[in-house]
Amino acid sequence: MSKLGNLGARLHHGEAGYDFIKNRWIWYGVSVLITIAAVLGLGVRGLHMGIEFQGGAVFTTPKNMSASVSAAEGYAESASGHDAIVQKLGDGSLRIQVAGIDTKESDRIKDRLADDLQLDGEQINAELVGPSWGEQIANKAWQGLGIFLFLVVIYLAIAFEWRMAVAAFVALIHDITITVGIYALVGFEVTPGTVIGLLTILGYSLYDTVVVFDSLKEQTRDITKQTRWTYSEIANRSINGTLVRSVNTTVVALLPVAGLLFIGGGVLGAGMLNDISLSLFVGLAAGAYSSIFIATPLVADLKEREPAMKSLRKRVLAKRAHGGDDSQDTPPATAGYDDGLEAAAPAVVGPRNQPASRSRGRGRPSGKRR
Repeated sequence: MSKLGNLGARLHHGEAGYDFIKNRWIWYGVSVLITIAAVLGLGVRGLHMGIEFQGGAVFTTPKNMSASVSAAEGYAESASGHDAIVQKLGDGSLRIQVAGIDTKESDRIKDRLADDLQLDGEQINAELVGPSWGEQIANKAWQGLGIFLFLVVIYLAIAFEWRMAVAAFVALIHDITITVGIYALVGFEVTPGTVIGLLTILGYSLYDTVVVFDSLKEQTRDITKQTRWTYSEIANRSINGTLVRSVNTTVVALLPVAGLLFIGGGVLGAGMLNDISLSLFVGLAAGAYSSIFIATPLVADLKEREPAMKSLRKRVLAKRAHGGDDSQDTPPATAGYDDGLEAAAPAVVGPRNQPASRSRGRGRPSGKRR
C-alpha cells in the first residue's frame, strides 16, 4: 500500500507517468471495436425485455416449495407455450414469470401449474402485468436521460468550455452503448431495475471525467504565456495526476456491486439482483475507462486544432530544437511541474560536491579567534 501511495504522489507531482495522449489512437480503436461488438450484439440478439415491458403474468407459489427451479420452469413452459423465468425467493416460494399472455391464458396456466406442483389452485397467486406500465417507465427514463444529457452539456460548456462538454457527451454515449450491448450479449432480463441502474451510472461516469477536466483547467490557465509544454502534454499530466484517485474510487465502487452481481445473483441465486448490478458493474468500469482514455485525449485533439494552440506547439518545438528548454532530456509526461506550469528542478541523487568559494578565508587571520 505504501508503494501505491508513493506512486500516486509521484504521478501527481509529475515525477512519473504514462503517455496516454500519444497512444490515443490505440484507445480510440479499442473503444470503436468494443462499441461495434455491443451494437452488433444489440442488433442480433436484442434485449430480453421483462414482463413489465411486454405484459404477462406472475405466479407465486406457497412457502417452502419442494419443487426445484428447473422443474417449475419446465412446467410453466409446457403449460404456457412461452419462455418462463422462475426465481426461488427467500421464504422458499417460487416466483414464475410468463410474458405475453392474457387473462384467459393466465387462469388456464394457473390450473395447470397447480396440478403439476400438486397444489390447490387457490394456493397459487396470479397477477397480471400490463405492458403499458413498463412502456410508461421506459418513456419516462428516455425523457430523463435526454434532460440529463442536455443539462450536463450546458453545465460543462459554462463551467469549462464547449470542447470539454462535447468530449464528456461522447464518453457518456460510449458508456451507455457498451452497457446496453453487454446486456444484450449476456441475455439478462431488462427490468425497471435495469433502467434505474443505467441512469445511475451516468453520474459515476461523469464524476471521473470532471475531476480530470478540473485539473486540466487549472493547469492550462495562461498556457500561452509559457513555452515549455504543449496543451497535449499538460493534458497528459492531468490524467496521470488524477489516475490513482480515479482507480481507487472506481475499485471501491465496484467491490460492493461485484458482491451483488457474482455472490448475490450468481452464487446465492437471487436473480433479481442481476437486473441492476450488471448495469452498474459494466457502467462503472466503462466510465472509468472513458474518462481516462476517451474524454481527455479527445479534448486535447480538439484544443490542438485552435490557432493559439498550434502557435504554442510551434514555439515549444522550436525552443526544444534550439536547446532552449532544459526539459528536453526529461520526457514531458514525467517532468515535474509547479502551479505555474514551470518545470521543477531535477532531483539530485546521491552526494553533491559544492565548489569552494574563492573568497572563503580571505582577510581572516589564521589561528583561533578571540
